[in-house]
Amino acid sequence: MTETRPGYPRAKGWLAALGLVLILAGAWLAAAIQTSGGISVRDIRFPGTGGTVMSALLYVPRNATAQTPAPAILAVHGYINSRETQDGFAIEFARRGYVVLAIDQTGHGYSGGKAFSNGFGGPDGLAYLRSLPMVDTAQIGLEGHSMGGWTVLAAAAAMPDAYRSIVLEGSSTGAPYARDGSPSWPRNLALVYSRYDEFSGLMWNSPRAMDVASSAKLQGVFGSGGTIAPGKLYGSVEAGTARILYQPVTTHPGDHASPTAIGHATDWFARTLRGGTPLPASDQRWYWKEIGTGMGLVGFVLLILGTVDLLLRTGSFHGLQGVANAPVAARDRRWRRGMWLTTLMPILLFFPAFIPIFLLLPPTATLPQTVTTQVAFWALLSAGAGIALRRFGPASAPPSTSPWPAAIGIAVATVAIGYLAVFLVDRLFTTDLRFWILAVKWPSARQWGIAAVYLVPITIAYLAILRGLQGLMVRGDSAGRHYRTAMTAMAGGFAGVLALIYAGFFATGSLVTAFDPLSTVIALQFVAVLPVIAIIATFVWRRTGSYRVGALIIGLLVTLYVCAGTATQG
Repeated sequence: MTETRPGYPRAKGWLAALGLVLILAGAWLAAAIQTSGGISVRDIRFPGTGGTVMSALLYVPRNATAQTPAPAILAVHGYINSRETQDGFAIEFARRGYVVLAIDQTGHGYSGGKAFSNGFGGPDGLAYLRSLPMVDTAQIGLEGHSMGGWTVLAAAAAMPDAYRSIVLEGSSTGAPYARDGSPSWPRNLALVYSRYDEFSGLMWNSPRAMDVASSAKLQGVFGSGGTIAPGKLYGSVEAGTARILYQPVTTHPGDHASPTAIGHATDWFARTLRGGTPLPASDQRWYWKEIGTGMGLVGFVLLILGTVDLLLRTGSFHGLQGVANAPVAARDRRWRRGMWLTTLMPILLFFPAFIPIFLLLPPTATLPQTVTTQVAFWALLSAGAGIALRRFGPASAPPSTSPWPAAIGIAVATVAIGYLAVFLVDRLFTTDLRFWILAVKWPSARQWGIAAVYLVPITIAYLAILRGLQGLMVRGDSAGRHYRTAMTAMAGGFAGVLALIYAGFFATGSLVTAFDPLSTVIALQFVAVLPVIAIIATFVWRRTGSYRVGALIIGLLVTLYVCAGTATQG
């Protein structure tokens, strides 16, 4: 270690240690919950159609053996998610004595192929589940959320006699990607469709999810001849025509974190599958795993901050140390105008950036992930707008910069240490770092290659964005106020606009952004991710006096986060 320069912030080396403690403690808790009661959880690969490598987590309860086969459930996540997104369902199913195969859809997570191919991977998953010696093949259930519902419907269509009942969570039969439903297909259907699901127009031709019981499409599946009564059993379990509608009070992504939605699923399989260990729907423990992986996610951010702080105190990167000189003298009219523009422009450009990419730029071998392309384009558009509007903001001196070689070196070293922790958690505890729909995952080999393509535009965008952010810092502000300024500028627009959108949604049942519900749900992640970006950027700026190191670190982190957590279509 070397001495720090005068005026340099005090050492925060304890951040790295605390981060590691949170990561390891959280991973231990997550592993303990998902294996409680003697359940084994294995990360497996198996061959699918055309040699496609399929990935899954296999949960095997203690009671399931070749001598005493147990009922089983194929559980599938939705679009741009992964197998761990279903862990609440998988844990509770396994606790009730079911063997659970939670697959990555094709083109998602660690499964190969392209998204939407091979029936989303559903037929391959069901065939593999039926091949396991500890599975009672006469007692198999299917459960899928959103596009995962279409995945299990593809399995049901391909193998109509290979399952006994099905739960669709926030999903539908029929167009655009599933076979039309009827009073006799699929077999023994429970539809868990939340009252505030953002996709009700797409799924059931119902403008409001709370009115889905009146949907003619759904009534055709139930054979009801009128409005469906939630909680009422239609048809016969013995005949395979049973139908039931549940409507928990949550949103489409909220299904993953809803004890009510998970409880409905466990209840349905208890009614339609024989075997297992019945437990009350209220008897749930999955959320402790969510707490554990959430602790790990916080620990990851602290590890990044602590690592860069420690590295800046070594001989190799000591030259990057600098005193942060805020360029703005006072919060005058120009500063306030610049702050408003910086805060609002990213959310105002969000839908105009995301929609054209989805409609006009199909995925290719070079740009194979639609969502990552959208994020890169939005970031570049925001950066360009920031540069164009900078003359309307506060007049400030040019920001100081750091030498490129050293800046690149410390950014790569910092992110490498952070992702080494992610790798170890994946291998030692069979989990990732996540909270709800936010997840830091170890990328697959293919995702590392994809990230190399998107890294350049995303990093260029953040070099410009963070230079503009640095230009809003006011001299004489405390560290806390610097952080608040950065977090407000980066995330305030998203938080405010989405709060208005969802306030109206919960008040009326109508989503004002129903023209693009997918991007609306994606935007929820920005409310959490952008403040973290602001914290990292401000932390590094206060130690280097430059936006450059922070932008390089953030470029790497954002690229890996998105590439590992979305779908590959090209």
